[in-house]
Amino acid sequence: MAEIDKGLPNVRQSVKIPSPDEQVEIQTEVQESMPSPENTEITENEDGSVEVDFDPGAVSPEAGDDHYANLADLLPDSILEPIGSELYANFTDYKESRREWERSYTKGLDLLGFQFEQRTRPFQGASGATHPVLAEAVTQFQAQAYKELLPANGPIRTQILGKADVMKQDQAQRVKEFMNFQIMDVMKEYEPEFDQMLFYLPLAGSTFKKVYYDDLLGRAVSKFVTADDLVVPYSATSLEDAEAICHVLKISANDLRKQQVSGFYRDIDLGKPYAEETELKKKERELEGTRATGYQKNNPIYTLIECHVDLDLEGFEDRGQDGMPTGIKIPYIVTIDNGTRKVLSIRRNYKVDDPKKTKVQYFVHFKFLPGLGFYGFGLIHMIGGLTRAATSALRQLIDAGTLSNLPSGFKQRGIRVRDDAQSLQPGEWRDVDAPGGNLKDAFMNLPYKEPSQTLLHLMGVCVQAGQRFASIADMQVGDGNQQAAVGTTVALLERGSRVMSAIHKRLYASMKNEFVLLSNVFSTYLPPVYPYDVVGGERQIKQTDFDDRIDILPVADPNIFSATQRVSIAQTELQLAQSNPQMHNMYEAYRDMYEAIGVKNIDQILPPPPQPQPKNPALEHIDAIGGKPFQAFTGQDHRAHIAAHIAFMATNMAKNNPVIMASLEKNIFEHIALMADEQVQLEFKDKIERMQQIQQDLAQNPQIQQQMQMNPQLQQGMKQEADNLAIEIEARKAVLIAEMTEDFLNEEKKVSGDFGNDPIAKLRARELDLKAQDNLRKQKEDEARINLDKSKMLMNRDIQEDKMEQNEDLALLRAATSIEKQKMSNRAKAKSDATKRFDVKKLKGPRS
Repeated sequence: MAEIDKGLPNVRQSVKIPSPDEQVEIQTEVQESMPSPENTEITENEDGSVEVDFDPGAVSPEAGDDHYANLADLLPDSILEPIGSELYANFTDYKESRREWERSYTKGLDLLGFQFEQRTRPFQGASGATHPVLAEAVTQFQAQAYKELLPANGPIRTQILGKADVMKQDQAQRVKEFMNFQIMDVMKEYEPEFDQMLFYLPLAGSTFKKVYYDDLLGRAVSKFVTADDLVVPYSATSLEDAEAICHVLKISANDLRKQQVSGFYRDIDLGKPYAEETELKKKERELEGTRATGYQKNNPIYTLIECHVDLDLEGFEDRGQDGMPTGIKIPYIVTIDNGTRKVLSIRRNYKVDDPKKTKVQYFVHFKFLPGLGFYGFGLIHMIGGLTRAATSALRQLIDAGTLSNLPSGFKQRGIRVRDDAQSLQPGEWRDVDAPGGNLKDAFMNLPYKEPSQTLLHLMGVCVQAGQRFASIADMQVGDGNQQAAVGTTVALLERGSRVMSAIHKRLYASMKNEFVLLSNVFSTYLPPVYPYDVVGGERQIKQTDFDDRIDILPVADPNIFSATQRVSIAQTELQLAQSNPQMHNMYEAYRDMYEAIGVKNIDQILPPPPQPQPKNPALEHIDAIGGKPFQAFTGQDHRAHIAAHIAFMATNMAKNNPVIMASLEKNIFEHIALMADEQVQLEFKDKIERMQQIQQDLAQNPQIQQQMQMNPQLQQGMKQEADNLAIEIEARKAVLIAEMTEDFLNEEKKVSGDFGNDPIAKLRARELDLKAQDNLRKQKEDEARINLDKSKMLMNRDIQEDKMEQNEDLALLRAATSIEKQKMSNRAKAKSDATKRFDVKKLKGPRS
């Protein structure tokens, strides 16, 4: 019995009377604690009574401090139980509507051939082999996509939206490094689950990723969800228009208890978990060769159903501006137990500051091929029939070989046949009751045929059709002629990559959606500045870095899905560049080729070309003599460079070499252009600074932007002013260039006037110019001839290699055919000799 503190009778007690100031303070506190008339809600009932609610907002959506609190803790069971029953009934109905899809997918898993089937029909020990055309296509796609979509350095790259500057570039680099660090180093489950997802995807046609923040792990998570564990209504065509999304969760009793203690789920007793396993899960366990044993049977895991639905929840209704319920359903996430149908949690599924209460999406749909409804088509649906046909033909061929190598039949013994109701097994002879006669007539072989060549060819047709659908690109590119025209190669590549390229683009789009959801999680749960350590350094990321200025994309190229395709494109590019080296950047062409074949440390093998640097006039003259490029730079003494070049042009070497003269004049005109530009910048300094300030204010001040949008005339006036300034600057620049060019022309005339009026000297100079031009023409012809000879040599070498490979293939084919013919001849001869020996023994009878 609890102790009660009360005054005892007949005992004198002292009573403390509060002071007047204390009485006023107590009265004020009592008045403040009393409900306000404005916050009191009075509801009149039909019988005339009234219900007075002094705090109607206590359970309103806006009353709680935590927007994402578990509302199930605030609601009575009379509201929760109907919600749990209704959601479970809807889930069962949704699952029933896709039963045919589950059945076809479950049957299709047998076509993988992971387990050998022990068959007793049509005879004991008949072949149970499964043709690997489906398994080969699945593993080939998985290996190819895994390498392209998840490289070792991380799957994410960033690009800047709008005009790029230093701040945006640094922000994009921080986002890229942080997200790749999270995915490859922190989220340990991402890589193995992504690998597993790429194996499920070509089978089922649909897989899902769920991106969310895990409170127990304290970080973002991107979980792989199979198509069997995500159920939507029959009418849904995408995740966005689905009225409900039901995610089936498997959780152990210990993990469930952790979630209950942490307050994520209601702390209620669920009893023993309801052990239920779908046919699809049973088939997957059967293919894995696993089954539940003692501990798993006695301690099954709980099955929870997480429903992303719209509800008009009592006490948390959507209210209009007048404060009255609107009857509009708003998004919630409701989690129920599959066995007891009890509601474990109800949470709002929209952002705090979202007046429209838009549903937050957590799932991303990966499709192999777009289906006719919500779920996509996989290889089971597309080539499952061909796989069954190829498997049937393969088993018939093996069975025919078995029956042919182990003959069976009847032997004479009276006229009755022993066990005549049973079929004959290979190598079995039965007693036959028949009257006496020739020994040769006492035996009869069953007429088994050798494996049919027609059936073998039919199986090959089925296999080729399946391979052509699943891996058409690799076959077409590999079969292409390396010396074919570039247009032919590109057309062949495009035709061969249509199917896989489209699948790769769908995966690219889904991964982009996944990374966007992941960035939203980071922007919501990261602190303002988050430092983290990487190998060899420290980094930090800001919460504000995840904004609309940076676009997050997969690092994979949506147009290239395999190394074979990448190498073919790079090789075609290099062939085009080699055909005309003067028009192409040969360094970039060779670098692309090295990158395509996966060469590391390319800079050590292919040193990058040196970047042009500012030089003094003497070094520029040396480069002009050596035929090396050089250029003018801002900030140089342009007049001094021009004067030095004009002086050098007066030398006999420069006069007699048009190449040197052309390079010097080119550099002089560059200096003239830079001089004019610098002069214009000085003359129009004030106007240019004013225009730049206006543009900067316009970009940074939203009010000015709004005024510009509301006043098109002002916007047009500013644009007209900028255009007029640009025209004025260009006009002044043209005048300056004309004046400087005239000065240069006068100086050049002085240089060329050294011959005076001597016609012989001028003629001699002209002859030297023509000779120099002829030498230059011959040099170019020689270079072109050398390049052509190199191309021919490469073509001849490749042709010879192709011929040698073809000859080797033909030789191997002839040898294999000859060996097979010899084996067949030997088998026929051995069989004939055995038959003859057997007949002779029978004719001679038993030895006495």
